[in-house]
Amino acid sequence: MVVSGTIVGYRRGPGTQNPNQALVKIEGVKGWDVLKFMNAKVVYRDRYGNEYVGRVIRHHGLNGVVRVKFNPNVPGQAIGERVEIFPQEAKQLEK
Repeated sequence: MVVSGTIVGYRRGPGTQNPNQALVKIEGVKGWDVLKFMNAKVVYRDRYGNEYVGRVIRHHGLNGVVRVKFNPNVPGQAIGERVEIFPQEAKQLEK
């Protein structure tokens, strides 16, 4: 099962920005359902064929947004672009 999402920006504070952590809005997910995507694999592919792989590390509120740590960091041009999210199997979520 593949779920799509959108990169909405970097994790940031009033005076800092963390380019290694991006905020991703998952389509069709609200409330506590966002916790089912913990440790899910996230893939962003740009138009040049470069692939950026990351993992969901934490939720960001209960509005369907999660924090994703990418390696290498996603470029600024990726903000607003689509990503693919590969959630873990249901058996692994029950642990």
